[in-house]
Amino acid sequence: MISAQDRLCDYSDGNWIYDPNVKSERYDDSCKEIFKGWNCISGNKSNALELIKWRWKPRRCDLPSFDPIKFLEKYRDTNIGFIGDSLNRNMFVSLFCTLKRVSIEVKKWRPAGADRGFTFLQYNLTIAYHRTNLLARYGRWSANAAGGVLEKLGFKEGFRVDVDIPESTWVDAPSFHDIIILNTGHWWWAPSKFDPQKSPMIFFETGQPVMPPIPPVVGLDMVLKNMILYLEERTRPGAIKFFRTQSPRHFEGGDWDQGGSCHRMQPLSSEQAEELFSVKNNGTNVEARLVNQHLYKALKGSHFQILDITHLSELRADAHPSTAGGKKHEDCMHWCLPGITDTWNDLFIEHLNNVKVRS
Repeated sequence: MISAQDRLCDYSDGNWIYDPNVKSERYDDSCKEIFKGWNCISGNKSNALELIKWRWKPRRCDLPSFDPIKFLEKYRDTNIGFIGDSLNRNMFVSLFCTLKRVSIEVKKWRPAGADRGFTFLQYNLTIAYHRTNLLARYGRWSANAAGGVLEKLGFKEGFRVDVDIPESTWVDAPSFHDIIILNTGHWWWAPSKFDPQKSPMIFFETGQPVMPPIPPVVGLDMVLKNMILYLEERTRPGAIKFFRTQSPRHFEGGDWDQGGSCHRMQPLSSEQAEELFSVKNNGTNVEARLVNQHLYKALKGSHFQILDITHLSELRADAHPSTAGGKKHEDCMHWCLPGITDTWNDLFIEHLNNVKVRS
């Protein structure tokens, strides 16, 4: 499902262009929804004010900054749901702050089980964020004294992941939202959370353990297949569904818990990005491209639009909070706000408008 405009333009192929005259028209560090750790201006990150001076320029077309008033007018009486991990919250907050700057009458609530939600009352436009790390339901699992198939294999504890059951935080979201932006990925490559030895992911389907036990990469494929199907069957008539590709991390010199850092002050060149992210090099940040391989395979033949933010984000090693806000570990995964997720929203709204024109 690609529009004529999208066919003419590969928005993911381009360069970051520095424009010293850019002033932030969207929002500033006073937007209260910005999580303290992402507020790089008030966190005194030295290049925080420079971040907004970089503009993404696709090679064969332009990607304009979206106009928040026109957006509110066009999508009056619409519900928009971001479903996914904290990187989708990063994007949700960027959109909220941009809209709040031009429309201050807002009702705060939690529609359809959302973690956060706001309705812009003048336009009856609602945006909500549904937090879910794996999309699927998961929770602690411990061996049963009475024994079972997992116990016989020596499993003592771990995390039970039901590949065919969505997490309760978003189970009602498909019937509420008109536009959905979905993501998953970071938690699937998180040995500090799901230690393969001490607390492995243990996959269940139709209430029973999947036998023989499968590794997380196979579990991810099963979850994607089931969750995409769940959404396809339950979204409102005419709903528009996006799956956002993986957001890259920029840890250099080790992972987040091994002293990894992100101190760059400029975007990377394509060659530097290739060095950091190439699957062949299998470095610290390889997960972005690995996750995308699974996403593209799962989305084939679905009614989802793919929101490809990976390559343009790979170049922005300068745009993470790093040590801003006084963190114990450097944050080279989330993004400063204002910052690059503003461009993700430009891209999302450009695609959305193209889909609307077509339908």
